[in-house]
Parts: sequence; structure tokens; C-alpha cells
Amino acid sequence: MHVCDSTNEVAKRQSDMPHGTLFIADMQTNGKGRSGKSWESEKNCGIYMSLLLKPEMSTVDVSQITLVAAVAICRALEANTQIKWPNDIVIGTKKVCGILTEKTGDAVICGIGINVNTRAFPEEIWNIATSLYIETGKKHNRDYICAKVMNEFEELYDIFRTQGFGAIRDEYASLCATLDKEVRLIRNNEEVTAYAYDISENGELLIETDEGQFFVRSGEVSVRGIYGYV
Repeated sequence: MHVCDSTNEVAKRQSDMPHGTLFIADMQTNGKGRSGKSWESEKNCGIYMSLLLKPEMSTVDVSQITLVAAVAICRALEANTQIKWPNDIVIGTKKVCGILTEKTGDAVICGIGINVNTRAFPEEIWNIATSLYIETGKKHNRDYICAKVMNEFEELYDIFRTQGFGAIRDEYASLCATLDKEVRLIRNNEEVTAYAYDISENGELLIETDEGQFFVRSGEVSVRGIYGYV
């Protein structure tokens, strides 16, 4: 596709397509992020794609697909990438990629947006966003990166499907920039300061507050760094 509203929305409308169908666009006019946020994707600069999956797993485990995708993207991009739990890929303290996994009927849609050849960002996000071009000073082949991400995802997804997230937990934790830091947990406009210290076998963020140790599931709260985006 050249232009669409959102590859996730296109995948939802065509969710009867086979498992593994990949939807890719050159530009999105209503790209989707977490918490219902929308954004326009610059034409021919990034990777905007959604993978249609039909896994046989419980709804609780579906959120772990986001974590699998995050590891795959870090493997594919290299470039000192890390994961801001649970669904953002960062270079240093700036976001280079976002992941949005949604369930629709029996299907799961994993949407991935990567800032590839963007040269500049709007003033309101320039301090938290980056691209591969900005980080390396050169243009990158989007088709090559897309293929590499999908190859890595296929390998990791097979491990996840047969062995569970626990089989890749250590690699995820080693890439997670959120760990060993103080974070702000935001739920229903209320903030709690906590220390993030580990990732569970099910992909939850393990935190410690003045009231004790707890785990946080993806989608329950928004996690922000104390001293910046990460």
C-alpha cells in the first residue's frame, strides 16, 4: 500500500487473511499508538507495518507478543538499541520504534513503526524521538530492514510458541533499558515512584516501592523514566 489510515486498522479489516500476512504502507494518515494516540507517518521515511497472527494462546499471553517483537527489532536494527518496557525501542534516551499489539476476534495484530530515514522531528517531540538516519548519518534500505525484522521475529516467535516467553526472558531483560532505574508508574492520572529491578517469566515488570515488591503487566500502566523518556 502507498497510503492508508493505519496498517493495524487495515489488518483488522482483513483479519480473515492467513496467519503471517504482513501489511506494509509507505505512509499512514492515522497511525496508532498506545492509549489511543494517533500520529501521521512521514511518507517513504519509515517502516509502517502490521503482522496478522492467529496464535492458539490465552488472551493473557497475547501481550507477550509485543515483547517478542521488541527483541526481534533490537536484533535486526543493532545500532545500540534497547527496549523501554514494554513496547518502545530506544537508542540512548530517544525512541526509534514503537510496537502496538491488538487482539481482534481470533486474530492478533502486531503493529510496528520504525523511524528509518527521518531527518528531523517536530519541536514537540525532537527531544524524545530519533531515527536511524539521525543516529548514523546515512540513509537505510527500508525493505532490507523490514525483511531482517521479520526473519528475526519468525525465529523468536517459534521459540515463544513452543517454549513460552520464559525461553527468551533473559535476552529481553539484557536489552531492557528500564531495569535498574527509578520509574514513574502512571495509572488513572495518579503517579507512583518505583524501582524497576527485573522482568518476570511472563514478561511483567517487577518493581519495588515503599509498600513492597509488585509486578506490573503490559497495558496496566504507563511507565516513564525519572530523568527522561527512558
